[in-house]
Amino acid sequence: MVGPPGSGKSTFVARYSDSWRVSLDLYRRLATDSEIDQSSTPVAVEIQNLLLDARFARGLTTLVDSTNVHGHVRAGLLARARYWQRPAVAVLFDVPLATVEARNASRDRAIPVRIVREHHQLLPNADQLYGEGFAKVHLISDLGLAGTLQ
Repeated sequence: MVGPPGSGKSTFVARYSDSWRVSLDLYRRLATDSEIDQSSTPVAVEIQNLLLDARFARGLTTLVDSTNVHGHVRAGLLARARYWQRPAVAVLFDVPLATVEARNASRDRAIPVRIVREHHQLLPNADQLYGEGFAKVHLISDLGLAGTLQ
């Protein structure tokens, strides 16, 4: 998943088996009782990476449910997929900023608006993702979330 907070990533992932989901928010909550406590991100990333290795080693479908808007984060995920010789597919949530802000404001765990805007500005386009090494890019531009991953 690649998209700012409030773009529909977790809603999309909820359509699939919960065992497929690897989520930094969940690991932050397990570590600190708060999904938005960024101080626990290093621990959450360690948990994520352990689970990614376990799942990739077994060839299991895995959905990384976090923003992944920073290029260095995607590079790390791509490197891990290459190590395990697994294809990496991006689901790009290119949702208008006004929609993302409105959804974020209505959440129980709203992210500060400045972070939402910053993440929205960092959003890559499909060509960038292909250039980084993703084998396929699925574009989602509204929460209608038509279709499913195959």
